[in-house]
Amino acid sequence: MKKLPAGQQYKSINTQTGVVDADPHRLIQMLFTGALEQISVAKGCMQRADLAGKGEAISRAIGIVGGLLDSVNVDAEQENLVDRSDATPLGANLTALYSFVTRRLSEANIANDELGLDESANVLRELQSGWNEIRTEVLAQPSSESVPV
Repeated sequence: MKKLPAGQQYKSINTQTGVVDADPHRLIQMLFTGALEQISVAKGCMQRADLAGKGEAISRAIGIVGGLLDSVNVDAEQENLVDRSDATPLGANLTALYSFVTRRLSEANIANDELGLDESANVLRELQSGWNEIRTEVLAQPSSESVPV
């Protein structure tokens, strides 16, 4: 097992604890945060001409966006997360957006294109903002109601 510096070990333990204790909404928030952090790291690496670091950070960001994509409810019958009439179009739209982000990240990696990183980050920030609003609404509901998350 690779030894990490103490600060990184603490951060790793803190992240693992956060994941174990997190509800589904919080897990998605953590994925958005992680993807945005990796895009920021990639942009810094790109500016420093650190190609290996850029590639690793973009690869991690793409993996995280893949996790977000895996969480999308594309079938209205799968779960009752939203009104059934909205579930399928919402899932299709999210799938298209996550696919766009993945494609732009890949293109940015190949072409050393900061604009591609910025576009990807902007889409993710917009989605994150919407997700944060949903979380606020869910947490504001009385706890006696059973709300799927």
